[in-house]
Amino acid sequence: QVQLVESGGGLVQPGGSLRLSCAASGIIFSTYDMGWYRQAPGKQRELVAVISGGGSTNYVDSVKDRFTISRDNVKNTVYLQMNSLKPEDTAVYYCNAKNFFSRYWGQGTQVTVSS
Repeated sequence: QVQLVESGGGLVQPGGSLRLSCAASGIIFSTYDMGWYRQAPGKQRELVAVISGGGSTNYVDSVKDRFTISRDNVKNTVYLQMNSLKPEDTAVYYCNAKNFFSRYWGQGTQVTVSS
């Protein structure tokens, strides 16, 4: 059974930082591209950042130079370090695992940026 379990969300003030984690089980982790998506109320889910099995990364323009995605293929975990957070970063953040054959989602973790 595949599980993606996110953690690390919460309430933070503008300019603050959070680190999200997603622990994967039931998959050969290193063979999957891992991504973080987010969905704000009334908006479509959008890709925030993705990291390939080999470590190549890509980011949506709005988070470049503020967010960093990384992975640990021994711990089967992907991280999203979020710095200089803005109110517009408020959303539910979802972990995603994708390869040629399959795609899986986590349950999501809420990030709220507010003073």
